[in-house]
Amino acid sequence: MTVAAQWNEPDAHLGALPAGIRRAAEHMRTNAYRGYDPYDALESPLFRLPILRSSKLIRFAAQQTLKRIPLNIRPALGIPKGYNPVTLALALQGLSYLIAAQPLRHEPYREECDFLVQELRRLRSTGYSGDCWGYDFAWQTRFDLLPAYTPTIVATGFVTNALFTAYDLLGLEEALPLCTSACDFLLNDLNRNVGADGEFCWSYSPHDRQWVLNATAKGARLCAQVYSVTGNPILLDTARNALRFVVAHQSKSGAWPYAIGDARRWADNFHTAYVLDGLNEFETRTGVLEFSDAKITGWDYYRTNFFGQDARPRYFDDRLYPIDSTACGQAMMTLCGFGDFQTAARLALWSLDRLQLPSGAFAYRNYGRYTNKIAYMRWSTAWMFCGLSRVMMGASEPPAVLTDGAL
Repeated sequence: MTVAAQWNEPDAHLGALPAGIRRAAEHMRTNAYRGYDPYDALESPLFRLPILRSSKLIRFAAQQTLKRIPLNIRPALGIPKGYNPVTLALALQGLSYLIAAQPLRHEPYREECDFLVQELRRLRSTGYSGDCWGYDFAWQTRFDLLPAYTPTIVATGFVTNALFTAYDLLGLEEALPLCTSACDFLLNDLNRNVGADGEFCWSYSPHDRQWVLNATAKGARLCAQVYSVTGNPILLDTARNALRFVVAHQSKSGAWPYAIGDARRWADNFHTAYVLDGLNEFETRTGVLEFSDAKITGWDYYRTNFFGQDARPRYFDDRLYPIDSTACGQAMMTLCGFGDFQTAARLALWSLDRLQLPSGAFAYRNYGRYTNKIAYMRWSTAWMFCGLSRVMMGASEPPAVLTDGAL
């Protein structure tokens, strides 16, 4: 399998896809895009108590424990359903794919896209050089406590990618200035780890010095996207130097470690996919082929090591479980972006069969012997909706089985 692989008609029938997408969309809208998150433990009123609030170890342990419990005890802990900008962004991106796939049928959903863009505008974090976004909950990393709405390059990268997709596919002009402004956040507010030849890695947030490769690839993607419209040479140079850092830390196998300078050296499915998407988008938007070899090597590693014969995505390259909903949703987008529609379609149908719940939401993770059926709005349902919609757009003949007025 190579980057130049041709799109093939899937060997699996996609008739179930529109109904699954519609049910996921209805679940998100019925809940006004509000829901729980794997990392929202610190939103419990218990963490207003001084002994809990002041301990990094307790905060981190509580967050990790709650993430792993297969029973949703958040209501008992007083944790409210959150309204996450990334959830809205993934919904916007998925709707953009659907409208692009079947414009006449899905044109009525432009109004929903307009609403989502305005909400993303409203939910910007303030006090920075440019537009930026963070999660709506406080969370404890291994190093720092990030209060709610602390902007990060990751959240900003997800939001701006959705905004640019809406601009690019639907012509939503109001989305582009938010992307352009976000470049100022990258250029002026984030710290940099600079190499000898000017290559660099951005920090995760303005308040730390974590060097996370997939996060920097997201920043490079944004700069390349805005460059493709504005022609600003600073953005092209910035994107190129950021990706030079990322590519310099690619292993001979094609893998990328999660982070540089600390113990987080693992490679996993969806963080690898984020890097590949950044490289692919840079090449598409700029026409610069400097990173083609690294992209091809990375794609071959990803496709060979992170998927079994049945298309299920492995979490790590040496083990299958857990099968994670974010990994499934992101894999569909990356597979489609690199031309492997057949695997994306098979994964879509597997996900609908094994992860979608009666409510239309998606379960968090499948562990083989059991499934954690907590339906996280951002991590599970929004990501799966976006991935499934990307498969719908990629189908050469999307199934026309929807009724008027239904997604």
